[in-house]
Amino acid sequence: MFAQLFAVMAPVLAGAGVGYLWVRAKQAYPTDFVSKLTLNIGTPCLIVSSLAETRVDFATFSVIAGATLLALFTLAMLGLVMCRVRELDWKVFVPAMIFPNTGNMGLPISLYAFGQVGFGYAVSILVVVSLIQFVFSVSIGSDRPLRALSRTPTIYAIAISLLLMVFDLRLPSWLFNVTHLLAGFTIPLMLITLGVSLASIRVGNLAGGLVFGAVRTLLVIPVCLAAGWIFGLSAANTAQLLLQLCMPVAVYNYMFAQRAGRSPELVAGLVFSSTLLSLFYLPVILAVIFSLE
Repeated sequence: MFAQLFAVMAPVLAGAGVGYLWVRAKQAYPTDFVSKLTLNIGTPCLIVSSLAETRVDFATFSVIAGATLLALFTLAMLGLVMCRVRELDWKVFVPAMIFPNTGNMGLPISLYAFGQVGFGYAVSILVVVSLIQFVFSVSIGSDRPLRALSRTPTIYAIAISLLLMVFDLRLPSWLFNVTHLLAGFTIPLMLITLGVSLASIRVGNLAGGLVFGAVRTLLVIPVCLAAGWIFGLSAANTAQLLLQLCMPVAVYNYMFAQRAGRSPELVAGLVFSSTLLSLFYLPVILAVIFSLE
């Protein structure tokens, strides 16, 4: 069991470790360029090529998407209640509650833990989370949200993937090879950029971030199990939903908070602390999932 868990976590730790140590060694890293490259080219190609390769059918995608939306909505409501009770800024804590690091960490872990088929289900969850992220960010941070969405390549990748699934179509071989090739650099760069981000952000309130990460994880587990039961997900897909939404707070939240001027150091603490905490609880979640297979 330990060897199986280590085989899953080692590539993730190695990739993030490269980025972390690179910055700590005071080497330059073009974060803005790499982020735009992975966001505008790598991620869209990854979505299209992965869903095309794994042949996730539209019916399966629909129930996974429905369960993911229900889980995110429930977490958002719980986050609002928490903010109301504790008198916290919901624009800081609710995004941290509902936007986990499904890209930088979730996809690599699913790929190494469950192979290409499980990876396809993880990408299906990423599609829903990414769509909500983009809509949320442009609705709050842009004066022209429709124009901003129209300039987001991931939106078009999602639309293409849905068309392929609905009409049971296959990509032409040349186009699949192109998207597959360009998707190849996405996960390594995501992991390295994660390490760079963790080494670069200024962390505030580490203890508070650990508490938030623990509370969030304890809420995610029953929420995902309930959403999977309501939508009739298979055990494998429920496990994927649970694993993906248990990922730590996404670095995206820090980037958005920094751009919007909404307590970026506090959000940095949530990102860093929850990521640190995830190194302990994710192997436990994986061990439980492996034992049930």
